[in-house]
Amino acid sequence: MLSLFLSLMLAAAAGPAGDPPRDGITLAPDSEARWIAFDLTPSNQIRFEAVLNGRPVRAVLDTGLTNTLATTEFAARARLTTGRTQPALAIGGGVQVAWAPGGTLVIGGLTRRGGRIAIPDAPGQERFGADLLIGSDVLSCCALDIDYAVRRFRILPSGRLPFTGRTAPLALQRGSEVPVTEIRLGGARLRPMIVDTGDGAAVTLSRTAWTSARFSGATLTTTLGWGIGGALVSEAAVIGGFNFGGAALPETELRIEGEGGYSAAAGAAGRIGTGLLLGYRVLLDPKAGRMVLQPNPVAPPVLRSTSGLLLGAEGSHLRVLHVMRGSPAAETGWREGETICAADGVPVAGRPIEWSAGAPGRVVTLTLCSGSVRKLTLRRFY
Repeated sequence: MLSLFLSLMLAAAAGPAGDPPRDGITLAPDSEARWIAFDLTPSNQIRFEAVLNGRPVRAVLDTGLTNTLATTEFAARARLTTGRTQPALAIGGGVQVAWAPGGTLVIGGLTRRGGRIAIPDAPGQERFGADLLIGSDVLSCCALDIDYAVRRFRILPSGRLPFTGRTAPLALQRGSEVPVTEIRLGGARLRPMIVDTGDGAAVTLSRTAWTSARFSGATLTTTLGWGIGGALVSEAAVIGGFNFGGAALPETELRIEGEGGYSAAAGAAGRIGTGLLLGYRVLLDPKAGRMVLQPNPVAPPVLRSTSGLLLGAEGSHLRVLHVMRGSPAAETGWREGETICAADGVPVAGRPIEWSAGAPGRVVTLTLCSGSVRKLTLRRFY
């Protein structure tokens, strides 16, 4: 479904009273040879199999997450023992988290013994697509080589350079320890930008960073995303003008947070997510101070809505989750919560929603579950 990205980030939070447990992280001598296969969730996250306390778990690689996180359902199933709760900052709003001992976590050639796992009391955890989200508390120890073209990654000792490409600076943000880089928009140098493999969008900017860039010519609409704290609406555009790693980017989807959004609260200018990184083989090595980008032979194109309907599948029908500003759907009176049972006379259940981003000029006949019928003429509106 178009533009429904799950942004998973937990702000740095103080641990329970007293000194936090030490993380015992080791790399096997052959870690460089231990490639880990992954698939992409519908929201563009890297999902793979890890092992926690000797049992396989579905995990997501989330460099923008300060602390490794487990869903409440998995925590109950795995009988993770939790302590007191405390507030934390997350995309979509603040949440409460409880802490559990980290146990023994194995990812390819990496083993962590000890540490801790955050368990949030947060909405929409079924959208995570995994039991465990692996954060920077584990990943910042080492270098990550992510080959999106063949859907595999590996964990390396810092300092390795397994391939060459464009280079961007990379460091660990003080306090949160998440990887940060910079990007240029027009003549503006925007930093720090969190490199967030758990964010399915391409580039997200704080309102302040967007204003400082003084970029003209963008046609803005609205879009919908989810974070640990719930759903949030942001402005969106597809623009040229970005320069990353010393090279101009093609047209890129941009999201702009509202005042007081997550990036500003986290002390960042914005985030770079999987929507951008998918076009590369990526080496993240913050301890060596670099991020290496080798372009994939076939980069995925920007997918834009031509209907303005952002939809969620619910059994035999589609529910309208958001109507994009200035879109054909907005101009013809569509509302959030309406349900669609057929498109061009064909039931929508189990079928891809290709018409939502179909060719401009196409007329789609949509049958609502109430029995009424509407026609929607697709066009480019942002």
